[in-house]
Parts: sequence; structure tokens; C-alpha cells
Amino acid sequence: MKLATIRSVCCSVRVRASRPGSRFSGMSRGCLPVGTTNSRLTLRTASTVTSRGTSPTLTANFGKPFKEDEWSECSRSVGEVVQSTKEAIATLQRGSPDIQPLLVILQAGENGTMLEINKKVAGKIGLNVTQICLAKNCSEDEIIEELLKLNDDPKVHGVFLHLPPASLTSRVLNALKPEKDVDCISNLNIGRLVRGDMSKGFVPPMASAVLDLLGKHDASLKGKSVLLVGGQGPLRLALQCLIERSGMTVQTNHWNSNSLKTQVLQADAVFLLSAGNMDIPPSWARPETVIIHCESALEPDDDLIDMSSISGLAYLTAVYRAQNVTHGCSRWLQEQQYRPWNLRSCKLQPLNPVPTDIEISRAQTPKPVAQLAEEIGLLPEELEAYGRNKAKVQLSLLDRLHSQPDGKYVLVAGITPTPFGEGKTTVTVGLVQALSAHLKLNSFACLRQPSQGPTFGVKGGAAGGGYAQVIPMEEFNLHLTGDIHAITAANNLLAAAIDARMLHEATQSDKSLFNRLVPSVYGVRKFSPIQISRLRRLGINKTDPASLTPEEVSSFVRLDFDRSQITWQRVVDTNDRFLRKITVGQASTEKGQIRETGFDIAVASEIMAILALADSLKDMKNRLARMVVGSSRSGEPVTAEDLGVSGALAVLMKDAIKPTLMQTLEGTPVFVHAGPFANIAHGSSSVLADKLALKLVGRDGYVVTEAGFGADIGMEKFFNIKCRASGLRPNVMVLVATVRALKMHGGGPNVSAGAPLPKEYIDENLSLVAGGCHSNLKKQIQNAHLFGVPVVVALNVFKTDTQAEIDLVCQLAKECGASDAVPCRHWSQGGRGSLELAMAVKEAAGRPTNFQFLYNTEMPILEKIRTIAQKVYGAEDIDLSPEASSKIDYYNQQGYGSLPICMAKTHLSLSHMPDKKGAPTGFVLPIRDVRASVGAGFIFPLVGTMSTMPGLPTRPCFYDIDLDPETEEIIGLF
Repeated sequence: MKLATIRSVCCSVRVRASRPGSRFSGMSRGCLPVGTTNSRLTLRTASTVTSRGTSPTLTANFGKPFKEDEWSECSRSVGEVVQSTKEAIATLQRGSPDIQPLLVILQAGENGTMLEINKKVAGKIGLNVTQICLAKNCSEDEIIEELLKLNDDPKVHGVFLHLPPASLTSRVLNALKPEKDVDCISNLNIGRLVRGDMSKGFVPPMASAVLDLLGKHDASLKGKSVLLVGGQGPLRLALQCLIERSGMTVQTNHWNSNSLKTQVLQADAVFLLSAGNMDIPPSWARPETVIIHCESALEPDDDLIDMSSISGLAYLTAVYRAQNVTHGCSRWLQEQQYRPWNLRSCKLQPLNPVPTDIEISRAQTPKPVAQLAEEIGLLPEELEAYGRNKAKVQLSLLDRLHSQPDGKYVLVAGITPTPFGEGKTTVTVGLVQALSAHLKLNSFACLRQPSQGPTFGVKGGAAGGGYAQVIPMEEFNLHLTGDIHAITAANNLLAAAIDARMLHEATQSDKSLFNRLVPSVYGVRKFSPIQISRLRRLGINKTDPASLTPEEVSSFVRLDFDRSQITWQRVVDTNDRFLRKITVGQASTEKGQIRETGFDIAVASEIMAILALADSLKDMKNRLARMVVGSSRSGEPVTAEDLGVSGALAVLMKDAIKPTLMQTLEGTPVFVHAGPFANIAHGSSSVLADKLALKLVGRDGYVVTEAGFGADIGMEKFFNIKCRASGLRPNVMVLVATVRALKMHGGGPNVSAGAPLPKEYIDENLSLVAGGCHSNLKKQIQNAHLFGVPVVVALNVFKTDTQAEIDLVCQLAKECGASDAVPCRHWSQGGRGSLELAMAVKEAAGRPTNFQFLYNTEMPILEKIRTIAQKVYGAEDIDLSPEASSKIDYYNQQGYGSLPICMAKTHLSLSHMPDKKGAPTGFVLPIRDVRASVGAGFIFPLVGTMSTMPGLPTRPCFYDIDLDPETEEIIGLF
């Protein structure tokens, strides 16, 4: 139960005790009858709470009772502060109508006096007050446990610790967040007070009240002398600092001092701190001396007192406390607003020749991730650190900055890939380094998390390269924050649930299945929420298990899998070709439940695609529930929710849904999140990472994200699938090309691993360059224009490129329709080498766009496939196999016909033929099969044979990877 919050003069009390069998026993939240035990909570009204204690008293004129005019002075002070605080709350609520400042009184015992005082003040101001009563002898750990809960509650704006002095230990004081310490007792707030820095701290309410009364007694305080008698701790220190700052002089003494009488005679005002029954004899003070009794708190175990006897000082203190709560609420609201960046870039000193990627990464010291987060406007509570260099970012950021305008959205794609590698990631990183570190424009890179398969297989690391990479590259490439492992666990839990369910259905009767699926617990049998959802899908509107008919029981317990139609496979994040097809169920304990299945690489799991497309935890959970894992023998789809496992999948994925914050070599921010397989999925980083980044960069900032493979696959899927899911619209696309790749598309010879490069790729060859520009580069520019997005060509320069080749590419790219085309030297120079690209992107992103989707999702599945094949790939038509045709009919029957299309074809050519470079035409695109990722939300046609489990080459990357046992440094990762 959340803290009870009641407007105006109303309040709530929570009573807690730790002793078993005590009158009030309890955990922290909940409302139960008095006398319950075992970590329960009792909620009582203020009128039933007794109080024992002596109120703070104010005396003047040799300790005589407070005179009527002096009560009037106190009342006038109360009225003035109440009015100003009411106006402050009204101002807050004009900007945030739902905000209601809340003070929590945390105390030991049931004393209700302090609640009554603050309740009266709250009624006048419009403040909420909640009282939490712990056991009278509560431990330090119990107090801290409650404080940590209050710290994390955004509805609490101030906490008053009404505890015995012995309970206010350093651990307790420092456990309370300084921004909620409205009585200024924490070490940090006291330090701020001593320094005179009150921009974040508070003035202790008692000190404010005492000085207020002293000021009204004598308007001219400068030069007056004040004596502080007795007491220790925050109140005494605060009074001393504030009095001295007001121009008065301060002396301190103790009750047993021989010089006390002399000092009292010389003082203009005497403050008695924690005096108890001690007092100053009238004969010690001059007639005009003001004597003020300052008790720091009402003791919870004192005798019951009459509320009418409480002095005005107590009320004035409560009013100033309410004022502090209002200040705390105001500061909290200000913290929730967008914060301008204060990014400190990290300097680069590029070397020539350029060292290896891992040497460059280690030569740069990354900023602590907490510092980076602060620089880009993240709040401490929005960060979950994973070591020093990376952290998860809470999705609550989207709620905090929901009204903040998005920045510019930039997509990086490439021409059709070749074995040379085009360098989309290095271009992405170099561009954001240029934007942030050199042009001083807020920018964010959003990248996919690399799979362990390519890292140890053929590609190596994926953090970028040269002086344009994410650091530390070892952490980026290995495990990161465990998201892929979470996907593996969730995927394989679902696979295990499928086989287990088939076994149990094959070996048990309907009655036995029902008794086990809906067991009787303590004599009560009931459906779980996920089982009720299945009943509703079956059209059974019952909640009592005993009310189901035998036919309803049978339909409920039997998923009746068709073994030949199970589409869900297990996954592992390793290139293991021998797991492509396996046989399971061969143990004697599986009772003959043998079937063929296989493994995919982890990033090919539909759960990875869901992670990348979900826009909230709720959306992810719903998508996981909708995943179709196979069909029943009657042809009905079977989902993860039918298996009862979707809630558990969401639990395994609850942390993976948060993007991971890292940084580039030049200290600019990067979100690393998700890594869907770019063949059978859309191959882009997550929607959530993009959305969070767009809010953080602000209206004039830039978010740069990349699409997998060439523009014909990555860009097309990004626009038609990811942009539909996110609602985001790109401002510009950066198309990455290299001279070598253009030469291959222009007719250059094939290359093979380990063989020397043909001379065409080393020597200047303008003819091949022109051929590649007029074919593949031109087609990919035209593809971007199909969506109404302007294109900037980024020529990733290699040392073998000649100036004539570079100039020719830039010239022809503009002639082919690019808004601009510029050479990029980020690999050797970092952000400085991409300045020209950054300025071109800024120029293009500032122009109006006319973004449009390639097709309407309501088009028939066949027509959507044909549209992509003809308009994007350049095919003459498509050829549908009988199996693909029947699958399309099935998906239409099941209501999946309006899903977008995610083509699964080779990335090495615009066509389905990997060896056909350039821009082939006149071919017919064969559609071998059509499958559905219902949870992710797309249909994926298979063009040719598509492997979802890569194999290791003859000489994998792991031959070069090693660990130095002395230094623990990783060697040869990239």
C-alpha cells in the first residue's frame, strides 16, 4: 500500500513495531486491525494516538509566562509564513495541478502531539501530512529500512525524524536523502548551512522560528549578543551559524559552567537548548534580556499534555517546516524538468599509423558513467550502474520528459555490403563525435548490442573502429549488461515449456491434467490470472474451476500441439552449425516423445525482435504473450500465453528492456540496446533507446541510429517496421559507401578471405568507381527517396583511395540525387574527421521532409511482398511457392494479414542471388516460405535458403583472442 495521503487538514498515521506479539506489529505498508502480528501494519486516526511530552516553550522578561502581546507576535509570524507558503503551493499547482506537497513524520511510539501540531498547520496551508509510528524501541536498521522507502517515494517531499536523540545516529542521518531532510539534520545539509550554500539545503525550522521571534522582539539585531546554553548537534550549530550571519555575536556555554551567570548578565538573548527542567534564575538576567527555551523535539514517551498548552514556538516551527517541504517540492519539480547538457568531451591525440582498435580503446580513459549521466541531464535515480563504465537507464525518463520536444532523427544505412565492410558503425560514432565534441550540438548514438557469434566467429568486435568507437570495447563486445543472456534464458524457458506440455498431455487424462494445472492449495482451487485469460480466449466466461464442464476442461487443458507445426526453437549465442538440426526426447524418461528441432543463434530469437520494437514494459509483456510457437492439430495457433509462461518471460526480460548507456572515445553518449538478426528480423537497435535519446538531446539535438545490412534491407525495414511501431519519423538518412565496395559493384573481381587483394582495389580505377555509383549507390539513393527522406552520402575513406576517386564519388552521388556527399576520415582522426559530414547532416536535417511508408499495411500480404520486391530490389515480379501460398492463406485466416513485411533474403545483393552485384534487374524473386513473428508484429517471407545459425569458419576470430593472466588484459579481440 502506498503512503496514505489526504488533503487539507486530514492526515494518516502508520504504526509499526518489531516485537512479535506487540500491540502494533508490522511491516511498512498496509492497513489491518489493531493487535495483528507478523509484519502487519496498523493505521489509526490522530484522535486515537496519545502523546507524552513537554512542548517547546518561549518565555521573556525573566522567564515569566508568555504575555498576550508576545503571543500576538508569534501568531503574526505564523500568519505571515502560512500566507507565503500557501501562495508558493498555489504557484506550484498552477504549473503542475496534480502536485501536492507531502510531509512524513517518522517517529518512535504512538505519540500524536507532533502530528496534531503539523496537522493544524497543514490545514491552513494545504499540505499533506502522514505519520509513521515505529515501535518505541525500534532498531537502527528498522529506521533506515523505512527511510529508504521514503527516499524512493516521489510523492514524499519532506521527512521529519521525530525520534529520540539516541536513535539519530550517523547511519540514520545519512540514510535520509538531503533533499527530503526538511529539518536540516543530515551531515550534508549541515555542511551546506555552515558554508552558506542554501541552494539545495534547508534552514532548520526551529532555528527559523527562534530567529523570527527574536527579530520581532528587536528589529535591530546587528551587534546584539546571544548566548547558547546547553545542547549539541544540528540545532546548536545551525543557530550559531545563522546568528553570526545576521550580524550578532554568539557565545556558547554549558549548564554546569562557573561562568554561566556572568555570560547571561552580558547577553541580549539567551537560548536554552535541550534544557529539560533546567532554567535561568530571574536574578541572573537583565530586564530586557530575551530568554527562549528551544527543545528540538517532543519526546514520544513524555506524559500526555494538553494541546492548548503548546507554545506558539511549536506552531511557528511547524509552519517553517511546512515551508521547507514546499521548497523541497518546488526543487523536486525543477529537477524533473529538462536539463541542458554540460558535456565534457574527451580529447583525442590520433597517432599515425593508426594503432589497433583495442590499443586505441585502452589509451583513452572513459568518464565514470555517473558523470556522463549527469552531464546529459539524467537524474541519479534514473541510473542503474553496471560497474564504472556502463549503466542501465530507467524508462521513467520518458514520463519525466514527456513534454520535451524530440531532437532530429538520423538513420545511418549503407550500400549493399561486400566482404570489405562499409563501416556503418564507425560512421555513426564518428558523426556523433563530430556533432557533440566539435560542433557542440547535443547528439546520441544508438547502436545494437553485438552477438557473441560474430565476435568469436568471422567479424570480430562491433564497437566501431579506429578513432571512432565505443569504449571500453571489451565490455561492449563481451556480455555487456547481460541482455542477450536474458533473451537466451527466456527463449529456452519457452522451448522447455512446449516439450514438457506435450509430454504431460500425452501421458495424462483430462482430469489429471486439470488437477495439476489448477491445484488445490489449502483446500482452495482457483485459476491464475493467465489461466483466466486463456479461458476468455476459449469463450469460457467462468472463474470457478468446479463449474467447468468436462468439454470445457478438455479444451482448457489440451493445447494439442501438431508436432510438425512447432516453429519455436532453442537458441545459443555461439556460432554452432551442428545445432542447426537436432533430435530431442531420446531419454527413456521422455516416454517416446522424440522429435526433430534445432537451435538458432540467440539474436535470431523473436524475443530479441520484441525487445527492439517494444515501447514500454507493458507493450513487451503483451508482445511476449502473443508469440505463436506452433499450431494445434485443428490448425489453431498456440501462443506463449496459452502455455502460461508469458508472465515468467516478462520477468526474465524486465531489466533487459532498459537501454545501456556507454560513451564514445570522445566522451559523447551512446545507447547500446537490442540486436535483432537483420535477415529474419528488422535489424535495428531498440525503439526505446531512440525515444529516450530523442528526449535527452532536446529540440536542437541529434539522435543517430543505424540499420543493419544494406539500405535495401536495413533501411526498408527500419522505415516500414520500426517507424510504424515507434511513430518516429526520420529527418535524414546517411548512406555509407566505400571506394572499394563501389568498385566491386561496378564490376570488380570477387575477393576471397586470405588471398591478396586484386590490383583493381589497390590502384586507382575511376571506371569501376563510376560503375558502382551509377548502379548500387544510385539505386539505394532512390530507395531512400521512395520514403521521402533526404540522403547524405558518407564516403568512408581508406588509405588506398585516391583523391580523384574520392572526388568522383562525391560528384556522382549528388548527380544521383543525394543532398550532399562528403568524405569521412573519422577512422584515423575521430570526430574531427567527420566535421564535414556533421555539417551536411545538420543542413539536410533542417529541411522539411515528406516521409511516407512504402505500402499500406491493409494491402494483401502478396501485394506488400510484390511492392518491396519491385520498388526496392528492382525485381520484375515474385514467384510464390505452393507452401508460401498456403501459409499466406493461413495467416489471413488467423487475422495476421495486416502485419508489415520483413523480407528475409541475402544481404549481399539487391536480388536473391549473392553474386549479382550492382543493381540487377529483370529477375523474378522466389518466395520459398512465409512465416510470422506475431509477437514482434511482422510477417517474414523467406527468399531462398536462410540460415539462422551461423557456422564457424576454418580460422575463427578466437585464434587471436587471449587473456594476459598477469594484467587480466584481453588480447586480440579486434
